[in-house]
Amino acid sequence: MTYVKPKFRHPELPKNKLGYSVDYYEGALSTLCAGCGHDSISAAVVQTCFEMNIEPHRLAKLSGIGCSSKTPAYFLSNSHGFNSVHGRMPSVATGANLANKDLIYFGVSGDGDTASIGMGQFVHVIRRNLNMIYIVMNNGCYGLTKGQDSATADEGSKNKTGHVNLFEGIDLSSLAIELGATFVAQSFSGDKDQLIPLIKAAIKHPGFAFINVISPCVTFNNNVGSTKSYDYVREHVEATATIDFVPEMTEIITSYEEGSLKTVKMHDGSSIELHKLAKDWDPLDKISAMNAIQHAKQKHEILTGLLYMNPETTELHKLLNTSDRALNSLKKKELCPGSKALVDINAGLR
Repeated sequence: MTYVKPKFRHPELPKNKLGYSVDYYEGALSTLCAGCGHDSISAAVVQTCFEMNIEPHRLAKLSGIGCSSKTPAYFLSNSHGFNSVHGRMPSVATGANLANKDLIYFGVSGDGDTASIGMGQFVHVIRRNLNMIYIVMNNGCYGLTKGQDSATADEGSKNKTGHVNLFEGIDLSSLAIELGATFVAQSFSGDKDQLIPLIKAAIKHPGFAFINVISPCVTFNNNVGSTKSYDYVREHVEATATIDFVPEMTEIITSYEEGSLKTVKMHDGSSIELHKLAKDWDPLDKISAMNAIQHAKQKHEILTGLLYMNPETTELHKLLNTSDRALNSLKKKELCPGSKALVDINAGLR
């Protein structure tokens, strides 16, 4: 088997407004298992950036360790990238973002990388409201070390060896909302029609945007008894809404035969059109979102879609009142203002 991607593409592939065809947004050939849900998420990222006319050099992709953290190699090869150590992606993303806020920061993690060794960093990147997209490719197992249950494996779920998980699984979406995340969504790797609009909305959100994606592991956790398998997820999915992302200054006419339509305006003029399906759910109400998640959990359902969003949010740079310019563009005079500035600072502390 070769891992070299063929360079030939059909000469008449459609191009976006920048003049790029979709292959410009692809990466290396995936070495993940055939049928891995992670590859579907990578494809959704590629399609999102192509449709949103994003210049790849304006995006920085970051990851930790795990099957999920390999995926940045498989999309946007023309963008910036940094593969950090296990569980430490949020701190690397924070440093990079503070140095240059003009890039789009796209973090990719897994249920082990986030819910176990990286839990402390996950908590603090949320409370700081770092302006980034944080995707967890959640399969409930450690695929690189032969399929042990991860911290997100549901209680009673059975893995490939027949072992039944005795512990309550960590619900990352509920945790994110509880910790103050201002954009929280959940999706399924096999539902690109839902996932792509969610990623688009997350990119436009001015703060921390979290998407938990159930992504079955075809090798170690796709068996009968697993609550993260393809069959189980397809049979137990309950969506909050049918979602359309409406770009800024672009007119769209959306009509539905029944149900209520809710429009959520975003800071830049774009909006999210939600055809509500879940009862007694309001994506702008934190308590309503938490209740909807818990009600779904009691019925053994996986609630997907936009769970919660606060469009009126203040991201980290505004909280800290940082420089409008990237740090590498600041000159010595600005970085070293002289001894008088130090005297004034010390005087202000007396």
